Amino acid sequence: MSADIQRLNRRLASAQPSATYRIMDRVAEHRAQGAKIISLCAGEPDFDTPGHIRKAAIDAIEHGHTRYTQVAGVRALREAVAAKFRRENGLDVSWQDTLICSGGKQVIYNALAATLDEGDQVIVPAPYWVSYPEMVQLCGGQPRIVTCDADSGFKLTPAALEAAITAQTRWLILNSPSNPTGAVYHREELHALAEVLLAHPHVLILADDIYEHLIFDDQVFQTLAQVEPRLAPRTLTMNGVSKAYAMTGWRIGFTTGPRWLLEAMEKLQGQQTSGACSISQQAALAALDGPKDFIRQSRAVFQKRRDLMVKLLNNTPGLECLTPGGAFYVFASCAGLIGRTSPGGRVLHTDEDVAHALLDEANVAVVHGSAFGLAPYIRIAYALDDASLRQACEAIRDFCNALG
Repeated sequence: MSADIQRLNRRLASAQPSATYRIMDRVAEHRAQGAKIISLCAGEPDFDTPGHIRKAAIDAIEHGHTRYTQVAGVRALREAVAAKFRRENGLDVSWQDTLICSGGKQVIYNALAATLDEGDQVIVPAPYWVSYPEMVQLCGGQPRIVTCDADSGFKLTPAALEAAITAQTRWLILNSPSNPTGAVYHREELHALAEVLLAHPHVLILADDIYEHLIFDDQVFQTLAQVEPRLAPRTLTMNGVSKAYAMTGWRIGFTTGPRWLLEAMEKLQGQQTSGACSISQQAALAALDGPKDFIRQSRAVFQKRRDLMVKLLNNTPGLECLTPGGAFYVFASCAGLIGRTSPGGRVLHTDEDVAHALLDEANVAVVHGSAFGLAPYIRIAYALDDASLRQACEAIRDFCNALG
């Protein structure tokens, strides 16, 4: 077969596979060989989808909700999404101001693909979710990475935002609570960022609120268009059911924003995947319209796990972490491990070396921080039962104590 036949689109050829899934693949390989791995790398709740949501999906099948839907989603779900945005986020929207997609990823990708031309820049605060820069690049844009270190609580400051904006800036992506750090932007911080954005009317804003309901210590969640309504005409606010309702595999994301943008995203989706799974849409409707006890209960469990993990990790030599305000991740500095030698003889030059050594020698899977744009860190997902988390932390501590 000729090399020309195998030629890929240049954007895809330069894109990187998801680091999270690469680690998950290595976990699967180790388990296939009989190893008992504790995986702290997957970004999904460990709880079952609530029973009333599962039942709604079964009922949908039994009642024949198994056919194509409108590209933008069934009206009943769009009405429920609009009601959610009005009720929980103070956004004055109707069902026509919504779009249903096959997961949150599709919301983001559709928005970028619909709006980016060659040379357009997208501001991506780092640490970032691994897919943001790759999506930007695949859609023809240029990621403009702005480092937000531990001194800022891993959050974008107004000064850093101002310095990053250029005439080519098309988007700012803002994720709160954050994957991978769990950082939460408070109202005052969002207001300060909004003041900068108001002075630059050519910049669109994508507010990724997927971890909205996983927020701790009695904090009140705020989203940017809620804090500054003058930004609403150029803000895409996205969310979904995956994290809040333990529905990662159901693949339902949703969004609200300016209609010109939603219409463009719908046009793209109509030629790409068409409407989201009809059965999953019925399940998502049951989630949004149904009881919210699960959210309160799971949030309380995750907060206890967070407190446990922060305590255990900060008592581990070579590791140090802040207390995250939300999500279910700890972003721990492993600077104290760099340059040392693992029990198996591996020199830990980078945080990626640390992650691979922990998997190969301690049977614990984490994701290296450099994959999220900031090193040397490791991201630890605490979406596991307490006993497994304690066992994982003990294995990490033993590994660190044995370093040469």
